[in-house]
Amino acid sequence: MSTATPAPGTRPGGPGRPRTLRRRTAAALASAAVTLSLVAAAVPGPRALGVGDRLFPALGNPGYDVRAYHLAFRYGGDHDRPLRARTRITARVTADRLERVNLDFSGGEVRSARIAGRDVRHTTVGEDLVLTPDRPLRRGALLRVDIRHTSPTDGSRGGWVRTRDGLVMANQADAAHRVFPCNDHPSDKARFTFRLTAPRGVTAVANGVRTGARHTKARTTWTYTSRHPMATELAQVSLGRSDVVRAAGPHGLPLRHVVPSRHRAGLEPWLARTPGQLRWLERRLGRYPFETYGLLVADARTGFALETQTLSLFERRLFAGDSFPDWYRESVMVHELAHQWFGNSVAPRRWADLWLNEGHATWYEWHYAEHRGGTPVAERMRRAYARSDEWRERYGPPADPRPLRPGDRTGLFRKSVYDGSALVLYALREEVGTRDFRRLQRAWTARHRDGVAGTRDFVRLAEEVSGRDLDAFFRGWLHGERTPPMPGHPQWRTRKSG
Repeated sequence: MSTATPAPGTRPGGPGRPRTLRRRTAAALASAAVTLSLVAAAVPGPRALGVGDRLFPALGNPGYDVRAYHLAFRYGGDHDRPLRARTRITARVTADRLERVNLDFSGGEVRSARIAGRDVRHTTVGEDLVLTPDRPLRRGALLRVDIRHTSPTDGSRGGWVRTRDGLVMANQADAAHRVFPCNDHPSDKARFTFRLTAPRGVTAVANGVRTGARHTKARTTWTYTSRHPMATELAQVSLGRSDVVRAAGPHGLPLRHVVPSRHRAGLEPWLARTPGQLRWLERRLGRYPFETYGLLVADARTGFALETQTLSLFERRLFAGDSFPDWYRESVMVHELAHQWFGNSVAPRRWADLWLNEGHATWYEWHYAEHRGGTPVAERMRRAYARSDEWRERYGPPADPRPLRPGDRTGLFRKSVYDGSALVLYALREEVGTRDFRRLQRAWTARHRDGVAGTRDFVRLAEEVSGRDLDAFFRGWLHGERTPPMPGHPQWRTRKSG
């Protein structure tokens, strides 16, 4: 072997790198390490976030706008076992720099998480699933999230509800994230696609319209797609031994009802009333806003009906036996149908805007009840007025409900939000007149169709339609601690006023 003379600044037998270069490199690396540690210190660790909703501060997440959910659930036939699931989310980044992606999700086990096809670190903080991409995401970037997980079916805190022969969803107000990872706030609506795999003999149905079905000897995979954006709380999946009953509504609207197979005959007379109810509401509100509608009748005890988009959920016992008069059953059907306009097509901007959903649905429920022989609307309003101060003291004004107790997910649904909010609408009609009130109803559902709107939007539109300054009127009726005098009915009294 040959020996060469060492170059200046090198050590014999060394690697041949100048000492000065090694010193400069070490200094640069040390400086970079300090810079990285400072940057790391500037970026907060994973933490639970929210969008600032006063009633549900942990719900929703800032920094992105969801455009679409693709949900896949695999059901083995045992509703006691968690479902295998996959959630894919397409969103647009709205933050200048998004270091971490927070999703609402609790209860399920996360098996993998990817962003743009690459595995990413993930952790759970509170009820948030926090994903950390390789590099920050910039405003306007397309965000593609893919999460494989389980979906618990115990229903102890909402989400999946076990029926006699399967499962349905009840996600309102804060339980969709117990079923799938999401931005669980109604202000972030998105389109949905469902891919449902179930054993042969089980019928799987979801919001929207069926766009595919693939059969094997052992199972079927069904695909459903919503053509209109939807809030997460309105997602619906039914898995069970059900019949799908199809019919036609006004102007050829496809109707699709889902009922327990063994109770179909007894339920069909009630299903047949849907076209007439649609016509009754369309005369008042304009054309039905979605691609299909129907009733989902579940063999389960829930204690409520629910306006899941295009497929309203009802307990079977509402239609069984002689427990309720017919006018009452039909008025409940109309309540959930009215929500397709108020609450679904036009979603609340924040949960304190719920009075717009429930007040309008109750308004049309009561008017339809009177139409079918039930209690006159004026009498119901007089009774509600008598108790209004009591409700305001206990629950807060209609548009300023009292904060909820921790863990109280159903406490928002109070008399003040239903009857008390319908009373606000009655006062508004008495104040502006029937003609302007009807114009307002149609304008509201047309202007904000497929969108999100809140109390301020409603006040502005009411003033626009009526040509009047209604600020003082709405301030008292929506936010006042005491109920204002009823226009046109000076003799009405609350219980507190004697």
